[in-house]
Amino acid sequence: MDNAYYIDVILPIPLERAFTYSLDDQEVGSIAVGKRVAVPFGKNKIYTALVYRVHQTAPVAYEAKPLHQILDETPVVNSLQLQHWEWLASYYMCSLGEVFRAALPGPFLLESETLVLRNKETEVAEQDLTDNEFLIYEALLHQETLRIKDLMDITGRKTILPIVHSLMKKGVILQKEILDEQYKPKMICYVDLHQDYNSEETLSALLDSLSRAPKQYQVVLKLFQLKAGSDKLLKSKELQRESGASSSILKALVNKGVLVENWLRRDRVSYKGEKPQPPKPLNEFQIEALNTIKGQFQQEKVVLLHGVTSSGKTEIYVNLVQEELRKGRQVLYLLPEIALTTQLIVRLQQYFGEQLSVYHSRYNAQERVEVWNNVLHKHHKAQLVVGARSALFLPFRDLGLIIVDEEHETSYKQFDPAPRYHARDAAIVLGKFHNSNILLGSATPSLESYHNAETGKYGYARITRRYGNVQMPEIELVDIKDKIRRKRMQGHFSDRLVLEIEEALKDKEQVIIFQNRRGYAPVLECKTCGHCPQCPNCDVSLTYHRGRNQLRCHYCGHNTPLHKICEACGSYTLDTKGFGTEQVEQELKDLFPEASIGRMDLDTTRGKHAYRNIITAFEEQEIDILVGTQMVTKGLDFRHVKLVGIMNADALLNFPDFRAHERSFQMLTQVAGRAGRTEKRGKVIIQSYNPYHQILKQVSTGDYEGMYKEQLYEREQFQYPPTYRVVKITLKHKDFNKLSEASAWLAQGLRTTFQYPVLGPEFPPVARIRNQYLKNILIKIPPAYSLTKTKNGIKRLEQSFNAIASYRGVRIIYNVDFF
Repeated sequence: MDNAYYIDVILPIPLERAFTYSLDDQEVGSIAVGKRVAVPFGKNKIYTALVYRVHQTAPVAYEAKPLHQILDETPVVNSLQLQHWEWLASYYMCSLGEVFRAALPGPFLLESETLVLRNKETEVAEQDLTDNEFLIYEALLHQETLRIKDLMDITGRKTILPIVHSLMKKGVILQKEILDEQYKPKMICYVDLHQDYNSEETLSALLDSLSRAPKQYQVVLKLFQLKAGSDKLLKSKELQRESGASSSILKALVNKGVLVENWLRRDRVSYKGEKPQPPKPLNEFQIEALNTIKGQFQQEKVVLLHGVTSSGKTEIYVNLVQEELRKGRQVLYLLPEIALTTQLIVRLQQYFGEQLSVYHSRYNAQERVEVWNNVLHKHHKAQLVVGARSALFLPFRDLGLIIVDEEHETSYKQFDPAPRYHARDAAIVLGKFHNSNILLGSATPSLESYHNAETGKYGYARITRRYGNVQMPEIELVDIKDKIRRKRMQGHFSDRLVLEIEEALKDKEQVIIFQNRRGYAPVLECKTCGHCPQCPNCDVSLTYHRGRNQLRCHYCGHNTPLHKICEACGSYTLDTKGFGTEQVEQELKDLFPEASIGRMDLDTTRGKHAYRNIITAFEEQEIDILVGTQMVTKGLDFRHVKLVGIMNADALLNFPDFRAHERSFQMLTQVAGRAGRTEKRGKVIIQSYNPYHQILKQVSTGDYEGMYKEQLYEREQFQYPPTYRVVKITLKHKDFNKLSEASAWLAQGLRTTFQYPVLGPEFPPVARIRNQYLKNILIKIPPAYSLTKTKNGIKRLEQSFNAIASYRGVRIIYNVDFF
C-alpha cells in the first residue's frame, strides 16, 4: 500500500503530538488542511479534529484508523492561523490541541454523545435489576434511545456510569455514539401573496371567497396595506402582529395556496449604520501623532501611542481604520473588557455602519460562529472586527491593521485554561505573519511596552493634551488616619468626599466611586472567639453578599446562607470586616437618599446586555452615582462626571506582586481620567492611610516618566521583567504531602539544570482552590540566555518527573510571562 494517504490531525485535547488517520480513495480528493473531520479516539469516543497535514507515511507505533466523516466542504482554518497557533503552543508551553479548543467557537467542536438503547435480543430478568437499573430499563421500553443526561434525570443521580456499566454487563442495553451538529443558521420566515393572485380579477375573487373567514380576509388586506405596492419582503411575525392573527390562521392561508412562505438565512447580530459619518476633525496634537504613527509604520515598526486620558486616541484609530478599509483590508480592534466594547460600538457604528462585527464571550456560540464565517469569507459585514482577546483567533485572510487599545490591561492575559497567552504579545506576532501595521494605545503604557519604545524596538507617539484643551482633573489626597482620629468619617467616607459628592449632585453632575472588591464584606468574624467562616474547598474566607444574604467563595463558587450565630462558640456577636462595593452602595443610599445609585461589578453584569444597560443608564444621567470595581476604570467616556472618589488606595499598593506599584499607578490614573472630560475641570479624591506614598504623589502630578524610572531600577535590582524573562510553574494535587515532595524534586532538578535564579517551591496566598493544593516555582531567565533553550530544558525535566510513578497524578501548569 505504497500509495495510501494519511492525515495528521489536531485533536481538541492536550496531546503532545498530532494523531494519524488513514484515508480511502474517495476521501483523498475532498480532504484539505484546515477542514474539520470527525475521528474515533480512545475506546468509543468520536471527536472533531482539524486536518493538519496530508502525507503518505504510515505511523509506526500504531495502526492508523479510518476517519468517521469529513465535516466541511471548505477549510474553516487557514494556513496563517495554523502558523500562529504553532507559535502560541511553542511560546506558552502548551499543546496545539489546547490552542485549537480555545480558538474555535463551541459549535465547531462537536463531541460525540453517548446514546443508550435497549438490547432487543436479550431476555431480561427484571427481578435481577436494582431499582435504578429498572427505572432505566422501564424508560427504554417507552423510548427508543436515551442520552446520559436523561438517565441522570430519571434516576436523580449524578454518578450514572456505574449503573450503565452494570446494565451493559447484564446485556440489557447497548451504547451508541452520535455526533450532534450544534450550529444551526437562523432562518426567518417571510410571506407573500401567491403569484396567481397578482391580477385584479383573481384578487377580487379571492377576497369574495374569504368573506366567510373574516380573520383570513383581514390578514390579506393587512398584507396589502403593509407592502403598499413595494417589493419589500414581509416577515411572517410582523404580519401576525399587525393583523392580530394567530400563526394557525397564516398556516391555513399557506395550505390554501393563498400565501407563500420563504425561509431566508439571517445573521443573529448585525450592525446597521445610517449613512457613515466622516471622522471628527483632528486637533494639531492629534495630527502630529497621526503623522508620526504613519511614518513609523513605513519603517515596519510596532507603534506605541501614549496619550493622556481623554486626548482623543479613538479618533486617531478611526482615521487609521478608514484608510485600511479603503484598501479593502481587514482590521482587528482589540479591547480588554467587554464593558468597553458596548460603548465603543455605538461610536464606531457612526463611522463604519455595517462593516463592523463584534466578537467576545458574552455572545452566544451561534453568534460567534456567524462572525467566524463572515471573517473567513471576507464578508463586507466583517471588515472591522472589535473584540476582547478571543477575537485574535478569527480566520483573517488579509489583515491590514491591528489596534490594541488600553494595552497595559491585565485582562489581556488568559490565566485558565491553556493557552495562557497575552493577547497584546500574540497580536503583535499575528500582525507580523500578516505584514500588518500594529498600534498599541494607552494613557499609562505597561513598563514592557514603554521600555521597548525607549530602546527603539517600538515606534513612539505622544499626546500630552486633552482634546479641546480640557484641563486634567485636580487630584486631592485625603489622610484617612487623620480623619478617623478627628472623628470626621461617615462610615467609609471622609468629610471631604461627602462634601464633594454633595456639591456635584447639587450641580446636577455625576460621580464615580471606585472600590476594587465586590460583595458586602470580605470577612465575617465572631467578636467573642474570633472565628471566621472559611470555604470548605479553598483556603480563603467566605465573602458576605448582602443582596443575596449569603456567604460566597469567589474562587470556587461555594455558597451558604448567612449564619445567625457563630458556628464555633454559638454566640450572636458576628461582625463584618473590610468592605466591598455592596457596602459602599448601601452607605451612599443612607448618606444621599435622594440620589439614584448604580453598581457595576461582576455580580451586576452577568447577563448579555447587563453592561450596556448600566452604561446607557449612566450616560443618560438616570444614575447619579456609579459604584464599581476595576470595570469603571477602563477607557469609558462619560460626559457629565465631575467627581471620582477612590475609597481605599492602600489595598492596591500593598498587594503581594512585583507589579503592584505599576498597576496602582495605572488603575488610579485611569479612574482619575474618567473625571471632567468636558469644559468643567473634574476632581479626584483618593483616600489613603498613607497619602505620602511615592506612587500616590506620582499619580497626583501625572508623573509617568518618574514612575517608570523608579520601577525599572527596582525591577533590574530584583531581576524581574522587562530585563529578565519569567516562567511560573504551578503544581497541583489534592494530597498536601505528595505535592510538597514532588515540587521540591522539580525545583531541585531546575536548580541543577539552570545556573540562574529559581525561586520556590512556595505556596501562593491562596494555597488551596477546589480541594487542590498549589505550589509555585518561579524561574528568572537573564537577558543573555535563550528562552527557547530554557523551555526545552524544562520540558525534558518534565519527562523525567512523569517517569516517577508516585508523581504522575501531580499536574504541572506552565505560565510564561505570567504577569
